[in-house]
Amino acid sequence: MRLAAVLTYVLSFGSSRAYKQRRLAAPDTQHVISNGASTHHRHPLPMPLANLEGDDFQIGFVAFGDSYSAGIGTGFNGKEDDCRHGLGAHGELILADLAASQGPNSTAFQFLSCTGATTQEILSGGPDSQLDAFNGSLPVDFALLSVGGNDLGFFAVMNACVFRFYNFYSGTCESALADTQAQIESDEFEQRLQVVITEILDAVRWEKKPWFFVTITGYARFFNDVTDACDDMSFGIWWNGPKLKKDLRSKMNAMVLTVNAKIRKTVDSINSRFVKDKLVFIDYDEGFDGHRFCEEGVAEPDYGRADTWFFLVGAQDNARNSTQSSHMSDLETLPPTSVLVDPSSCLEFAQRSGDWGELALCYMAMAKARDPSLQLARGDLVAENSMWYVPTYYGKTFHPRSLGHETIRNKIYEVWRELEWWLP
Repeated sequence: MRLAAVLTYVLSFGSSRAYKQRRLAAPDTQHVISNGASTHHRHPLPMPLANLEGDDFQIGFVAFGDSYSAGIGTGFNGKEDDCRHGLGAHGELILADLAASQGPNSTAFQFLSCTGATTQEILSGGPDSQLDAFNGSLPVDFALLSVGGNDLGFFAVMNACVFRFYNFYSGTCESALADTQAQIESDEFEQRLQVVITEILDAVRWEKKPWFFVTITGYARFFNDVTDACDDMSFGIWWNGPKLKKDLRSKMNAMVLTVNAKIRKTVDSINSRFVKDKLVFIDYDEGFDGHRFCEEGVAEPDYGRADTWFFLVGAQDNARNSTQSSHMSDLETLPPTSVLVDPSSCLEFAQRSGDWGELALCYMAMAKARDPSLQLARGDLVAENSMWYVPTYYGKTFHPRSLGHETIRNKIYEVWRELEWWLP
């Protein structure tokens, strides 16, 4: 079977090589950001593949989901698209490994993940539907899926508890955590996730592809919640922001673990309906040990620490030297007339997109309009006479950097090796 042969070969040399990111996508299908707000997302579609001869393999895979799958902040060539696709995303790394082992034109990759996406944006029928953008005429042998954080209110927690982009008007941390916990404990998210997975299986016509499977990734805890040294430190965007108290760090970590458990439960439930498992859950959390915020001896926010595998607001990526030089920066600024920072109208656009960066920019603009005396906590990180960076500058925060995505990719390979149920 072609998939078993290809994955066996890829996993045999796995994670020890250098990675050269490349997406098989037609350049003219890329939709680039502008000074205006996006009214909907656009999804780059993969380039049609030529017919392959002899012993060449022609395989494919698709990535669905949110910004954790899209790889926001991990670099782009040319102009960034509206979905904030990054060259360091774990899907891109898997593509690079497949291309290295099978040849550059052997693999079709449909990179449909989009920053801000919820389960609703994956389902068919909506204006931003990832499944409607899926091209069933291209080969597809497995899928990657990351979803849940936007459904369950991760940004609301980040805003109210950590950054307070809307300053005093951001709501209370306690309320944001309670709202997220209530959503996690309800059956609604689990039901939506089951529908998403069922639609993915139906879209690829799994009954005609017994080898097809879906790899679902969870999330990683953000903090070392043991140390006391971080209690007086802050990531707040404005001066005198909230402190990273141990209790807060513990609650946010517990939130992540509870979400992972919910996703795992859903995976187990769906697998129970099949004779042979169709889904695998990837829990890469332990791979981030020692690489979270507030590690021992680290004074946060530490913008110079490459060994932290989550982004800070405005922080550089930690991609390897062989790939970082080709990645464009997100330090471009917006004009003050951009609709993204118009306090009278930006919220509708931002809430519609669900993009963390657009939401952060809008809330900052609204806060500044209500209180012009507000001072940013780190003025040295702001361009002269401007704080209006492009959305990715703010939206990538608390997302994996390139080395974090390598860890996710490595854990995927580890689980694939252990299970081997994709083998004939």
